Amino acid sequence: MAPSVAERLLERLDQAGVSGGLCSIEAAAEFGVDHQTLVGAVKSLQALGEVIEAEARTATRWELSPEGEEVLRCGSPEVRLFRSLPEEGLPQSEAMKLPGGSLGFSKAMANKWVRLDKGAPGGPRVLRAVLSVQDTVQEHLGQVRAGGAQGLPERERTELKRRKLLLEVTLKSYWIRKGSAFSTALARPETELTPEMIATGSWRRLPFKPYNFSSLGLPPACGHLHPLLKVRSQLRQIFLEMGFTEMPTDNFVESSFWNFDALFQPQQHPARDQHDTFFLLDPAEAPQLPPGYSSKVKKVHSQGGYGSQGYRYEWKVEEARKNLLRTHTTSASARALFRLAQQEKFTPVKYFSIDRVFRNESLDATHLAEFHQVEGVVADRGLTLGHLMGTLRQFFTKLGISQLRFKPAYNPYTEPSMEVFSYHEGLKKWVEVGNSGVFRPELLLPMGLPENVSVIAWGLSLERPTMIKYGIKNIRELMGHRVNLQMVYDSPMCRLDV
Repeated sequence: MAPSVAERLLERLDQAGVSGGLCSIEAAAEFGVDHQTLVGAVKSLQALGEVIEAEARTATRWELSPEGEEVLRCGSPEVRLFRSLPEEGLPQSEAMKLPGGSLGFSKAMANKWVRLDKGAPGGPRVLRAVLSVQDTVQEHLGQVRAGGAQGLPERERTELKRRKLLLEVTLKSYWIRKGSAFSTALARPETELTPEMIATGSWRRLPFKPYNFSSLGLPPACGHLHPLLKVRSQLRQIFLEMGFTEMPTDNFVESSFWNFDALFQPQQHPARDQHDTFFLLDPAEAPQLPPGYSSKVKKVHSQGGYGSQGYRYEWKVEEARKNLLRTHTTSASARALFRLAQQEKFTPVKYFSIDRVFRNESLDATHLAEFHQVEGVVADRGLTLGHLMGTLRQFFTKLGISQLRFKPAYNPYTEPSMEVFSYHEGLKKWVEVGNSGVFRPELLLPMGLPENVSVIAWGLSLERPTMIKYGIKNIRELMGHRVNLQMVYDSPMCRLDV
């Protein structure tokens, strides 16, 4: 049976002439094996203990690229072009078709080996400018092939590398020497302590492989959380830490009354059109609306009240009863505030919700027709825009997003209103992450809330902060059929940047 590479390596080290050591690259060439195979033998010998010592070394060498090999055989493009040109020259269009023409023309012009006669009859003509040339590029590549790369000036090596004719290759090797327990006989250590060894006492004479307490072992089979679920859980924890209570949001189907009318959004608003909202065909209408409250909403829309002149249009209950897929979770906020107003005594509250919403939008890198909305609502006496901005900064800082900008905006149900922007490192631009504002009296007072109670609120998508935190540039790669499951597997279990 032929000796293994490891055994041959031990025999080679045992020879008197290699008492100082042996290079793994030279040994691989001597044995006629691939260098990686010899490295594997070195690793297996190291696992046996102090049989050998192997010192890792790194070196660089110059090799010809495939383009360099072609130049070494056929000559550089500029020389091939020069030698292919007849004495009378050629039109430029024909010269470009010669061997090396397209690649060597600019270099031959720079070397002043050829010239371009732009006034020649029939158009520009390429002519020889010297009698003969020397192909130094081919000579330099031949010098590299012969092992004389270090003899080339640095400038010449850099130029050949820039032209992709020369490659700088990093070689990783080992310098191998005898170890303190060197032996040409391979005695593999035991890896298991068996009952027979204990019974016979043979374990006392046998070598055992050291136990690696640093080994990670096989990863356990387990499930993986989607980044959206991780950020959702983190957002929920942030709200709870800030003293918020989660609102019920279990109704994806909502009436236009709670989705629009209760929020003081007029029935002719563009957001209520078919191209922005998904309306239901069955059931097409809600069975009933809150009788006393819907009458107050109708009055404030059509006639005004509570210091407002309203929208001055004919409010229709048929329009308010239309069912739809909710376009925002603010409809759940409206229901929660209405329940709060029915209490005998007002108590300040902090509500939040995280759930799915639907909008008939065009799909692009930052928009989906189905996504998640995060909403926070605070109801108390004397709240102002300053309270809202401070709460938003606290909220987003806990989320790990510190670069914020606020921009004045318009919302039918908040005044004043602000859009919230955060800087996206992946997209290299400011991206809108939320909307906010102070609820209007036309929304709050018909519910029955006290006049001195203010409500600040903000909403953001769950997807935008997730994209920012995980460096995802396209929202369709985060949610939908284009999601790469490997991204879910590879994403960290937790984040330590907040």
